[in-house]
Amino acid sequence: MADKKLVIVESPAKAKTIEKYLGRTYKVVASLGHIRDLPKSQMGVDVENNYEPRYISIRGKGDVIKSLKKDAKKASRVYLAADPDREGEAIAWHVSHILGLDPKAKNRVVFNEITKDAVKNAFKTPRGIDMDLVDAQQARRILDRLVGYSISPLLWKKVKKGLSAGRVQSVALKLIIDRENEIKNFIPEEYWSLDAEFQKGRSKKFTASFYGTKNKKQALKNNEVVQKVLSQVDKAKPFNVTKVVKKERKRFPAPPFTTSTLQQEANRKLGFRTRKTMMLAQQLYEGINLGGKLGTVGLITYMRTDSTRVSNVAKTETSHYLHEKYGEAYAAVKIRQGKLQEGAQDAHEAIRPTSTLRTPESLASVLDKDQMKLYRLIWSRFVASEMTPAVIDTVAVTLEQNDVTFRANGSQMKFEGFTKLYVSSRDNDEKDNVLPPLAVGDAVKMLKTDPAQHFTQPPARYSEANLVKALEENGVGRPSTYAPTIETIQKRYYVKLNARRFEPTELGEIVNSLIVEFFPDIVNIKFTANVESELDSIETGEANWVKVIDQFYKPFEKEVAHAETGIEKIQIKDEPAGFNCDICGAPMVIKMGRYGKFYACSRFPDCRNTKAIVKEIGVVCPKCHVGQVVERKSKRNRVFYGCSRYPDCDFVSWDKPVGRDCPVCGHFLVEKKTKAGTQVVCPNNDYKEALQKA
Repeated sequence: MADKKLVIVESPAKAKTIEKYLGRTYKVVASLGHIRDLPKSQMGVDVENNYEPRYISIRGKGDVIKSLKKDAKKASRVYLAADPDREGEAIAWHVSHILGLDPKAKNRVVFNEITKDAVKNAFKTPRGIDMDLVDAQQARRILDRLVGYSISPLLWKKVKKGLSAGRVQSVALKLIIDRENEIKNFIPEEYWSLDAEFQKGRSKKFTASFYGTKNKKQALKNNEVVQKVLSQVDKAKPFNVTKVVKKERKRFPAPPFTTSTLQQEANRKLGFRTRKTMMLAQQLYEGINLGGKLGTVGLITYMRTDSTRVSNVAKTETSHYLHEKYGEAYAAVKIRQGKLQEGAQDAHEAIRPTSTLRTPESLASVLDKDQMKLYRLIWSRFVASEMTPAVIDTVAVTLEQNDVTFRANGSQMKFEGFTKLYVSSRDNDEKDNVLPPLAVGDAVKMLKTDPAQHFTQPPARYSEANLVKALEENGVGRPSTYAPTIETIQKRYYVKLNARRFEPTELGEIVNSLIVEFFPDIVNIKFTANVESELDSIETGEANWVKVIDQFYKPFEKEVAHAETGIEKIQIKDEPAGFNCDICGAPMVIKMGRYGKFYACSRFPDCRNTKAIVKEIGVVCPKCHVGQVVERKSKRNRVFYGCSRYPDCDFVSWDKPVGRDCPVCGHFLVEKKTKAGTQVVCPNNDYKEALQKA
């Protein structure tokens, strides 16, 4: 290997692909991510000496480091080709330190996509390690360490072992708890809607909604107001068409994905958790074996980006594809560049396929089910972003009689444009609502009215997608941190998922109240967003990382000292369970554990008897007719129903039994959530109407 050049990347999958592209004169090896980090057992930051970090080799990486040193000694030249972001730059810097390389030497290679052309071109223009990027990563790591290793021991001492706090996770937890408090304090308000059916002669019937009286918009607060409006209407007289406004409206496609929008859309459309989305995106970026001469090819561009920018090469290829596939009318002439999020670094392109010509259909045999779902989402969103807008004809008709005004709105798709391929989950997939031909002066007859009572609804709990959106909009954290943040607050049992929505636990509320009281800056969204902005300015070379950390740490250090004496030890009291231990006879109690509440013997640790808390639903087991049906949770925290006599009875159901049998086949009936609401159905047949009556 004496005459070979050594290339060091992060993952083995990437190493194989890049080695094939570069040819025999290169050897490509993987560092398997970071090789040095701060020690786990201590703070590892010298606050008295300009926050100097004390890096050590990561446990278990000894063989990797030895192998890298051995290969570097034999190589004629070493290239560092870690990922093109802050984290990748830091990995390259740590590797250069271990190998004794000069960080200013031109040995750093970056590429935004793992394709033959992109990789070969990158090696034509190597550069030195960008210390601004390294300092930006280092500052974040040190700041998170200072916060976590200062507050977490306090929580262990005063509340419970195994707890943690952090810059981003504390804000995420507070957002969830603030939303829960909004829901608890919400007072519903009554309001009414008033729709009516109209007809002009024998033409098609249409619906219009009450607008107001005397040409002013009017809210319908209660039934009395509705009846007063209806009393003004003379059902024997027609309504007059007093205004018809016709417009042409354009709907533009959403820009291609950034890390954050990909996480949100994959959660909404595919039901993927944030971590799963990033794992699959990593696989698509690092490369999939397409077989034959092509071998392994990276299918998407780098998936950690806050930019919606697209290269001219990708635009040109997509334009040719759209002309051939859909025709000239669907290919946008002037390509729109999406608006950048405030504070976006625009370091990379948007997330897009490395080649538009690799359609999802062409990859059906090489991608697994989940990879295909995510690739199709990325491909469709990108290609649609290069298409023409949809054109919709709209018509708004005003109907009046006795100073009472109704309005009817119609719409019809004139030209599909990008919607032929993709509609964002945030856009309504508009259905045509065609009104009959109406002109000013026409008379229309009111056939019937449909008043309906409504109540204002509290805000919904956060889903993963909504939480990511809230964090990004508030400038808290960065998209690459959202997946580990969401995972941490669940692992610590600060929140739990209930019907794919985050609900805070009692433990989460205790921790949040302490942090809000003693570390208000940590959970102050504006303050945290400002710190994030300061950290970003290190990346652009506008700020010194030591000064940024010092500005934050000096006041924070005082808060820690105050909290040490100010926080009283919180005893999470055990509640009596109401029955005795079946091993030693002592009273059982309800304890708070890492994964929620459970029954434990009050003589712990002398008696270690524990039991899971199960909730009876008041239904006798439909299989053994002896035990009670109880609510349980699977390993993935999904609710299911089983018999209390398990393992003597193995009855299990994902749907909640209702305690009645199907009148058609005798199978037990269950509750099922449908679009129409919760219904009682039979899992054995489709006789829903008969069952609803039953």
